[in-house]
Amino acid sequence: MAEKHFKYIILGGGVAAGYAAREFDKQGVKPGELAIISKEAVAPYERPALSKGYLFPEGTARLPGFHVCVGSGGERLAPEWYKEKGIELILSTEIVKADLSSKSLSSAAGELFKYDILIIATGSTVIRLTDFGVQGADAKNIFYLREIDDADKLVEAIKAKKNGKAVIVGGGYIGLELSAALKINNLDVTMVYPEPWCMPRLFTADIAKFYEGYYANKGIKIVKGTVAVGFSTNDNGEVKEVHLKDGRVLEADIVVVGVGGRPLTALFKGQLAEEKGGIKTDGFFKTSVPDVYAVGDTATFPLKLYGELRRVEHVDHARKSAEQAVKAIKANEEGKSVEEYDYLPYFYSRAFDLSWQFYGDNVGDAVTFGDSDPASAQHKFGSYWIKDGKVVGAFLESGTPEENKAIAKVARVQPPAESLDQLSKEGLAFASKI
Repeated sequence: MAEKHFKYIILGGGVAAGYAAREFDKQGVKPGELAIISKEAVAPYERPALSKGYLFPEGTARLPGFHVCVGSGGERLAPEWYKEKGIELILSTEIVKADLSSKSLSSAAGELFKYDILIIATGSTVIRLTDFGVQGADAKNIFYLREIDDADKLVEAIKAKKNGKAVIVGGGYIGLELSAALKINNLDVTMVYPEPWCMPRLFTADIAKFYEGYYANKGIKIVKGTVAVGFSTNDNGEVKEVHLKDGRVLEADIVVVGVGGRPLTALFKGQLAEEKGGIKTDGFFKTSVPDVYAVGDTATFPLKLYGELRRVEHVDHARKSAEQAVKAIKANEEGKSVEEYDYLPYFYSRAFDLSWQFYGDNVGDAVTFGDSDPASAQHKFGSYWIKDGKVVGAFLESGTPEENKAIAKVARVQPPAESLDQLSKEGLAFASKI
């Protein structure tokens, strides 16, 4: 069995891995000390591009254009960058066993990798309808989107089924972004989700009403309050119908499923403390085992701002948690210390000519301000969340960079709010004076 040893191993090749590698370089990692092991065949890239520009008809986003760290305005780390820095990219390699007591990782091909320090950056995997035994869910042209291979297959299907019918199962991030992308490709799009409105984990009914109205005006049909319970196929084994729980049947040439994800932590079951569905860490992303760190989607960490443990699935946290872990590792080696992670939750999305940002916590009473008419040419509106007399969260559609900074500051500072009516009237003016 081939064996390799590295001082540091990052397990996973997504966004967090790329940002961790850049931070290691900044901190002065020596050639040969660091390896990234990824089951994907390409160097780390900005995953959000897959549900946006990658699917546009003109294919605006293609590798090497969106390797990390361009998503945050940094230098693009093409495969050559890792070579120049002496960082080993071990691609197309699936780790099937992790033994934290012997500090070793075993691959499907029988290779053994030993480390001194491990960063778990395995991210999430999509939840599949086949996991629940949904009839016909293994048909051809039923897609999920997580990796670049998934996006390539979807692009081919879009070309093959020109002007066809697409059904999107799920009303969250993926559902909204992919519905827009497929509509831009001139497909006839229907969204199906069980909840009373889209993006229910974040949006209020008022916010969702705008997006549902906007999408309907673009010609996207929305079916709420039901789920897909089966699929029928044509003679080629390709999906042709989606059967809904309420008895309706939708024609489909392409189905895209976006019903959530789960963190990839199975390799470490029973070896690391877990909480809230993730690997439990401290404010430096140290796990319960010495020399093992977990970042991004896999980590349940102390959210200092709210005094509680949380797991956050978002690219912004993937980037920042990776950088924090590397800073903590290097500081520890030098007998120094770094500040605990103090994260402000942040989410964003772009679709059609829309672009929203959200900061903070969506708890308590919500108040909407601005022009939220889906037919409006302006469509600039937002929402504040108020808990215990303080503004704890803020959302804004179509904000300028300055306005987005202002709502971020509101969520961080948590200023007192005298009345919901006053907040609604003041709108953005409230944020700009904080």
